[in-house]
This record gives sequence, structure tokens and C-alpha cells, in this order.
Amino acid sequence: MAKSDIKYLSTQRVDVRQKKYCRFKKMGIKYIDYKDPEFLKKFLNEQGKLLPRRITGNSMKYQRKVATAVKKARQMAILPFVTDLLK
Repeated sequence: MAKSDIKYLSTQRVDVRQKKYCRFKKMGIKYIDYKDPEFLKKFLNEQGKLLPRRITGNSMKYQRKVATAVKKARQMAILPFVTDLLK
């Protein structure tokens, strides 16, 4: 039996995820513009629902600002309330 035929029991590799961060704090964004639908679509899923903080990585302060910006954009008919395929 050659050395290459021997299989050793080893631990499985665990992918190390990047730490989530608040992109607003990192880039120094103070104001979230509700008139920019392409930027706001990053925080919505395919049905048009807001993604939670644990997925986006936003801080609580900026998650609230994103929510109000999306609500304003929906009222102004820039973003749809409900859709099948938004992205």
C-alpha cells in the first residue's frame, strides 16, 4: 500500500464569513435618498420586503432611516409595494 492511498480523518473546512458591517458608518453616509431606487433595492428582497438588520448588517439607526426612505419611495411610486420579481 502506497502512502498516497492512506486517508486520514481530518476536520472539515469551515468557510470563514466576513464580518458584517454598517456600510453607512464605514462610508460616512449621513443621508439616505429616497429618490434613488437602485440603492434602495439593495435592502429589499425579490418580493419587495425590507431585509432585516441581521442580513444587511446595518446599525439600528441606519436601518430605521432605510425603512423610512423605502416607505417614502413607495408613497411616491418610485418603488412598488409588492412585486413578484423586483431584482
